[in-house]
Amino acid sequence: MKNLFAVVVTYNRADFLQNLLESFRHLSTRPDRIVVVDNASSDHTADVVSRAVAASGLPIQYERLSANAGGSGGFSRGVELALEGGAEWLWLMDDDVEVLPGAIEALAKFTPEYSCMIGRRYDAAGRPFFWQHHFVEALGIFLPVSGDVFRKSDVFPTNVGNFEGMLIKASLARDIGLPDPRFFITWDDLIYGWLAAQQTPVVYVNAFVIKKVRAQRQVDLGVRHLNDSSDLSRRYVMRNRGHVAQYLRVHGKFNRLGFGAGTVLTYLKELTRLVLVERTLKGAGALWRGWRESRGILADRYWQPMPPVPYAAGRETS
Repeated sequence: MKNLFAVVVTYNRADFLQNLLESFRHLSTRPDRIVVVDNASSDHTADVVSRAVAASGLPIQYERLSANAGGSGGFSRGVELALEGGAEWLWLMDDDVEVLPGAIEALAKFTPEYSCMIGRRYDAAGRPFFWQHHFVEALGIFLPVSGDVFRKSDVFPTNVGNFEGMLIKASLARDIGLPDPRFFITWDDLIYGWLAAQQTPVVYVNAFVIKKVRAQRQVDLGVRHLNDSSDLSRRYVMRNRGHVAQYLRVHGKFNRLGFGAGTVLTYLKELTRLVLVERTLKGAGALWRGWRESRGILADRYWQPMPPVPYAAGRETS
């Protein structure tokens, strides 16, 4: 892959970031640049980046935002910096993962045919992490796909994204626009992948390229895995359904009745997460607040999607 830029967003997890940057150092093929966007961390993140540059010579471009813009705001700025820097491929990831040796070579095998893909991940215990979903437009929700999706092929067609290793071609990123900072957290990567899928096949590929480092409590329901969450995440899971609905509207795929049913299912899923994973109902208020906020977003007649990113004068398309 030519001009591959990794885009990493971090917030107050300096030790996780240090581990991630160290894993980049051990790659047989490294990204041409590592763009680190710091969401106004109050810990020693800046020192971690400085030491990584001094000790390993990693090609890091570091920018500290003046305020926490959330994961979506961080990725929006990171993608913007990468495109301005001449990236032809963007590898998007959070700070609490590490990249595996041979990851870039494994993904490169699929780039002649596909412009957007997500590689496989291990969880913190080293087991394959369950992630295989499909976005059901009529309901406005993503559902797990059961079974071994790689039984017959190393490529599983999907229509959602994930910012734990999503690889996207720069020209495609320009066409669909920057990740939408209005999401703040949750839904941003899923919708970014869905937007890509409106233009080109998006695939989940049978190549382990990432390991999750941060352990999470999890309940396996057979057809679905539920991880632990937070009140902030619960609020935005519901709130951001307003943005999801607006994107569906723009693409002529919004079904009011179906979307309402999907909202009820989302609420019930989050309640189930509270009861089974976190063994409490104290976060139910955050779900209600998020739902009320989503109504205002849904009613915004002036809402517009993120615009395409223009090419710099004289720059060839990637």
